[in-house]
Amino acid sequence: MLTADDSAIACSRGGRTGDHCNADAVITCVVHYIIDSTQIEAFERFAHEWMRLVAKHGGVHHGYFLPAEGASDRAEALFSFESLAAYERYRTRFGEDPEFIAADNIREESGCVLRYERTFMRPLLPNG
Repeated sequence: MLTADDSAIACSRGGRTGDHCNADAVITCVVHYIIDSTQIEAFERFAHEWMRLVAKHGGVHHGYFLPAEGASDRAEALFSFESLAAYERYRTRFGEDPEFIAADNIREESGCVLRYERTFMRPLLPNG
């Protein structure tokens, strides 16, 4: 179970002002997935690789959230970088770095992800 302290890890890297993260600092990417529920094991392999890569390249991954009840074709992922610039440096590796290509090939070859959409947010955390 994630706590406010767990969620604040990325915020503390980018700095805090008052009760919330500095809006110019931490950026959290929320990825909304529509998945093929018959390919959940492939999606989990895909997810584990991306969690490793985000951490390796300076981000904080908050995990993937997979179907438990209700719609079985939806999943979410949240990860943070200390700034949009840091996220953009991470993104430059797509299509070039062999580890990124191999991780993305899991999705391509299995068809586990039908579509996805990214949204960028800034954290607002409870008083600590």
